[in-house]
Amino acid sequence: MLPLAPYVLKGLWRHRNRTLLTVSGSAVALFVFCCVGSVQRGLARLTEDQAALRTLIVFQENRFCPASSKLPEDYARATAKLAGVKEVVPIKVLTNNCRASLDVVVFHGMPPQQLRAARDLKLVAGGWDSFATRTDGAMVGQAVAKRRGIQVGERFTMGEVTVHVVGIFRSAVAAEESYIYTHLDFLQRAQGSSSVGTVTQLEVQLSEQANPDQIAAAIDAQFQSGPVATTTRSKGLFQRDTLADLAELIGFAHWLGYACVGLVLALVATTTVMAVQDRIQEHAVLQTLGVRPGRIFRLVLAESMLQSIAGGGLGIGAGLALLAWGRFAVGAEGVTIAFEPSLDLALTGAIVSAVVGLLAGIAPGWQAARSEIVHALRQA
Repeated sequence: MLPLAPYVLKGLWRHRNRTLLTVSGSAVALFVFCCVGSVQRGLARLTEDQAALRTLIVFQENRFCPASSKLPEDYARATAKLAGVKEVVPIKVLTNNCRASLDVVVFHGMPPQQLRAARDLKLVAGGWDSFATRTDGAMVGQAVAKRRGIQVGERFTMGEVTVHVVGIFRSAVAAEESYIYTHLDFLQRAQGSSSVGTVTQLEVQLSEQANPDQIAAAIDAQFQSGPVATTTRSKGLFQRDTLADLAELIGFAHWLGYACVGLVLALVATTTVMAVQDRIQEHAVLQTLGVRPGRIFRLVLAESMLQSIAGGGLGIGAGLALLAWGRFAVGAEGVTIAFEPSLDLALTGAIVSAVVGLLAGIAPGWQAARSEIVHALRQA
């Protein structure tokens, strides 16, 4: 019986330049597929998280960029009195760029005691005591810390704001790792006297029995005749609306992922067809030696799948390694989407590679298995 693996490997090595180009092309396509999948996963995690559905964001009506929303800080106390409201966190947001950017820096000014309760942050360096005692102290997400080369004990400046880094944290929500948390009153004063007593938004945490839609309507009705009208939405909806243009672009990139899969299919199928054409006589000789057509079919199929899986493995591995190392995030209007590598994404890529290799090898394998021995032996 003809050994399957050694024969396939020898066939690929015999035309190693062609094999290398096919594997490289597959790797590039799966690398792009992996990157597209990671940003889509980041967007889904950001907008579909269950905690985000139970949290409301109060923003100034008809405002978009954080710099343009200025709510009275007293709104927090009035909102906290509504039935169904568990806690209200006033937040001052400052960002270096309201447009889409891969290197957005977002400051969130919050009362220190509420920060620890409202966010699940795990310190990898520094301590909470230093943050509580320093008015200019800042907790920096490890993603932005890595991108900017920030270390504990250093000073970091963005525009007119200079903070002392007292801690670096990680979070279960990858997007949080692109934020820098400071004291609310510090960030208010850093933006000038006109910002004292004002916040960008209120984060309203609801009780389990509360109806988010009813409370959102009650908040907006309460402040409709006040000095500043508001628009209240769930946190997930707020983030989805804020990132609407960027989400459309990411949605378009979804088709780019499918195009990459099609590219791998075409590339591997073309290479396999060429390999079958080059070995018409060889396959005929194998059949005269007693190798059945079904085994010829499996040989061609194995060659196709091996090239696709090898290229896919390289592309997925490189993509996940780069995303884990770079901790990339894209942001707009103070909201960030983290590129989230995961084992699920790697498994999906591996399955796609195997299926594409299988599909690409069916037609050439069928051709090789069904070729007539006499006609094949006569081929020059």
